[in-house]
Amino acid sequence: MGLYNHAMLWRAMIVMGCLLLGSSGWSRAAEPVELDVRTEPTGGVRATATILFPVEPAIIQRILTDYAHWPELFDIRMRMAEVRVQDGKAFTDIRIDHALLPGERRLLSETRTLSTGGLLTELKGGDFKQYRRFWKLTPVDGGAHTRAEFELLFEVDSNMPDWMVALALRRDLETHFRIMREKALAQQELQTGRSQ
Repeated sequence: MGLYNHAMLWRAMIVMGCLLLGSSGWSRAAEPVELDVRTEPTGGVRATATILFPVEPAIIQRILTDYAHWPELFDIRMRMAEVRVQDGKAFTDIRIDHALLPGERRLLSETRTLSTGGLLTELKGGDFKQYRRFWKLTPVDGGAHTRAEFELLFEVDSNMPDWMVALALRRDLETHFRIMREKALAQQELQTGRSQ
């Protein structure tokens, strides 16, 4: 078993090296995103971000609450095994197959819309020790744009060092925010086309 863990660690280090060497800084320069990802002293990884989306908050809210299509917002293999919405809460069973971790990971979570206008997702079970994601959407420029504040705290139940998870998470989130921006612009175009 120790040989297997050693081999998996080497695999992860090779993958991380490829990610680091292959990552480009264009996304930070081209996207209006402030992103901070760091390991937590008590375990896990915390990411905070402020993102400016060039669309109204209702479009971002629609994208974030379209639970069945969440996997399309990421550039990692992910599938929705179950989505159940009732009493203003969405229960999701997500299966994640990330190149950094062996096998498929299960994330059972519950998302609810807060009275303050944000979305809070909390861990209900699966292969994570902790998981909490928060979005706060604020209209700017007279409601034409959205300032989104994002916070994620999670810890995967694995032997992977948190610093490696943090490096992969930074890249995954940069891609996630870019995909969200593209989808938001496409929805805005559709909305504008329909209203004419």
